[in-house]
Amino acid sequence: MSTGTLDRFDAVFAALSDPTRRAIVQRLADGEATVLELAEPFPISLPAISRHLKILEQAGLISRRRDGQRRPCRLQPEPLLEIAAWAEHTRAAWEQRLDRLEAHLQRSSERTTTPSRSEQR
Repeated sequence: MSTGTLDRFDAVFAALSDPTRRAIVQRLADGEATVLELAEPFPISLPAISRHLKILEQAGLISRRRDGQRRPCRLQPEPLLEIAAWAEHTRAAWEQRLDRLEAHLQRSSERTTTPSRSEQR
C-alpha cells in the first residue's frame, strides 16, 4: 500500500472520527442535501456545520456544487469503497493466519496426545 493511500485513509478515518460528520455522511447516503438541510438535526451553528463539511470535503468524502443559490452536498463513495476493500483484504489475511495457527495447534495437540514409539514398547 502506498504512502499516498495511507495518507488518504488517515484523512478519511480522521474525518469519520467525529459523530456529527458520520451522521452527515449517513444522511448524504440517502441523497444530496443543502447545508441548511444537513444542519437541521444538529444543535450547532451553520458555521460549525460548514467546518464539518470542509473536513469531509478535504477527505474526499463529499463534494459540493453550485446550483443557483443552492450549494448541495453529495456523498463521494469512492474513499469508503477503498476502505471497505482494505478492511476485507485485512480480514481475509487474518483469517488465513488464524487458520494456519489452528492447524499448527491441532498438529501439536495430536503429537502430545499420541504416545511415542518408545512409550508404546
